[in-house]
Amino acid sequence: MSKTYKKIVLAYSGGLDTSIIIPWLHEHYEGCEVIAVSADVGQGTELDGLEEKALKTGASKLYIEDLKKEFVEDYIFPTLKAGAVYEGDYLLGTSFARPIIAKRIVEIAKAEGADAIAHGCTGKGNDQVRFELTIKAFAPDMGIIAPWRIWDIKSREEEIDYAEARNIPLKINRETNYSKDKNLWHLSHEGMDLEDPANEPQYNKPGFLEMSVSPEMAPDKPTYVTLGFEKGIPTTLDGEKVDAVTLIEKLNAIGGANGIGLADLVENRLVGMKSRGVYETPGGTILYRAHQVLETLTLDRETQHYKELLSKKYAELVYFGQWFTPLREALDAFVDKTQETCTGEVKLKLYKGNIINAGVTSPYSLYDEEIATFGAEEVYDQNDAGGFINLFGLPLQVKARLNEKLGK
Repeated sequence: MSKTYKKIVLAYSGGLDTSIIIPWLHEHYEGCEVIAVSADVGQGTELDGLEEKALKTGASKLYIEDLKKEFVEDYIFPTLKAGAVYEGDYLLGTSFARPIIAKRIVEIAKAEGADAIAHGCTGKGNDQVRFELTIKAFAPDMGIIAPWRIWDIKSREEEIDYAEARNIPLKINRETNYSKDKNLWHLSHEGMDLEDPANEPQYNKPGFLEMSVSPEMAPDKPTYVTLGFEKGIPTTLDGEKVDAVTLIEKLNAIGGANGIGLADLVENRLVGMKSRGVYETPGGTILYRAHQVLETLTLDRETQHYKELLSKKYAELVYFGQWFTPLREALDAFVDKTQETCTGEVKLKLYKGNIINAGVTSPYSLYDEEIATFGAEEVYDQNDAGGFINLFGLPLQVKARLNEKLGK
């Protein structure tokens, strides 16, 4: 290796990639100390036994940082309020988890006096960009080690060979070797049979889905949920006030049991290639629908339509790892202004993978039944529509008359 590092902080999940990176770092940076950092963003049992494993494979210590509350309140909810969805389907579960993890790793690296940060992101993926842009935002001169870009290992199968040769315990085998990322918001699946878009995901295969059931296996009876929002932030579930983390956990259980939130998509990665992934986002899908429904009442037409345009850009910023940028902060200011009246309750019916609107109310509703009614009313003069159409259509009339003169 061209550089020598004495103390390296590793973003450590205990998965296949980072399990072998600790010994690899020792082999290639002689005499270095490796400090592992695991961020708890809702992986659940995936964190079990990590300390023992990290120390046995050569880490000097392991930090496990509970970031769930901050993750939801400072990353998930702003993205939800923005209505940001990447390419129409992806609810950004991995994307907005990376900045908070990388930011905390930088803080620990500085406190430990480390001279480099290492991560297990591949050279083909988006996560390398997300991690490294965050590192540059908070530690512009920190060394960065990305083993996938420099080592001789070329595949996940070769990673397993490397681990087995060094007696590194793994939670996967060659038959269940999907690349997965799990947090409080979602679970992603990539690789193996999913690499061919012609293959249908094996939703009913035991062990494939972890947060959800397939719609066919969902109950034959619908489930109703009522969500309350205050200024765009969900605060109540079925009339009960709950904290942010608990709310998502409960919605994951409810949505997952009803087959909600499965997405199978071929997406455009930032690095230029297309990739195919299957995502489970049960609670998040419910929240997005409820928030969208509430905004149909509380936003005027021009603001609603313009916000849809900015939502797409917001999603790209999150997906591209540009969380800590002036533009994202500026968009947040716009979004927060639109959410000042986004308060109310939304009732939804969940049934076999479907979310069906079942009622919405808001004290700031712009829907006026007296104006919109098909029945008798006295507040809207329908004769006014004729003059409006004449003015609205005037450019068309002028163009048509010119066409007649030109014989077109």
